[in-house]
Amino acid sequence: MTCIYTLVNQKGGVGKTTTAINLGAYLAQLGQRVLIVDLDPQANATSCLGVDKRAVQTGTYEALLDGDLSASSILFNERLNLALLPSSPSLAGAEVELVDETSREFRLKNTLSSLNGKYDYILIDCPPSLGLLTVNGLVAARDGVLVPVQCEYLALEGLGQLTQTIQRVQSALFPGLRVRGVILTMFDPRTRLSADVVREVNNHFPGQVFKSIVPRSIRLAEAPSYGLPISAYAPVSVGAQAYQSLAKELLKGDER
Repeated sequence: MTCIYTLVNQKGGVGKTTTAINLGAYLAQLGQRVLIVDLDPQANATSCLGVDKRAVQTGTYEALLDGDLSASSILFNERLNLALLPSSPSLAGAEVELVDETSREFRLKNTLSSLNGKYDYILIDCPPSLGLLTVNGLVAARDGVLVPVQCEYLALEGLGQLTQTIQRVQSALFPGLRVRGVILTMFDPRTRLSADVVREVNNHFPGQVFKSIVPRSIRLAEAPSYGLPISAYAPVSVGAQAYQSLAKELLKGDER
């Protein structure tokens, strides 16, 4: 059975795409079959894996609109042992084009059902908004939501709104939706604020916060410009160690 997790946070700049790419890369390094689904019209996950978003022929846009996946839609990186369903700027029109479609919130879930068993993990990277694309991501999150939270004060303000959105999706579309875990990112041990945010998030999500905390890292910021995850760009950096630890923590929890 394939584990499907959706990474979501309506606030931008919290390390959501960075987490999707690097968590996926380390899960693959640990022997898992991994597919990353880029559900963001900005196509950052696609670019971070060295794929030119302007050259994408078929990807998440076609998957949502057509309701099926062609073999050519999924790109496989042999070096990273990682699969990608890429995005492109055309995905920005999907929310408008799907408005009058029946079961529009279930398009991604139904499309991904054909991949069940072909991968151990599917990680869905959502846009930094709470629109129809993100709702599709939440409905498809069969095994839960992963919430990256930046260790800064403003990041806390959006958690309440995100929690309300998850509750609305639970009540209207997917009663089984749950938060699998909160991932703390951009932690700066030199500031009291980072420690305060860690404490507040643990209070808000008791027992649901991953112990592996991702620090601020120049190497993590540089890696996307080379089209590589941190595991390939700077494998001995502190950022790499954090994401490797996170992947192991997730795997261990899923084995229970």
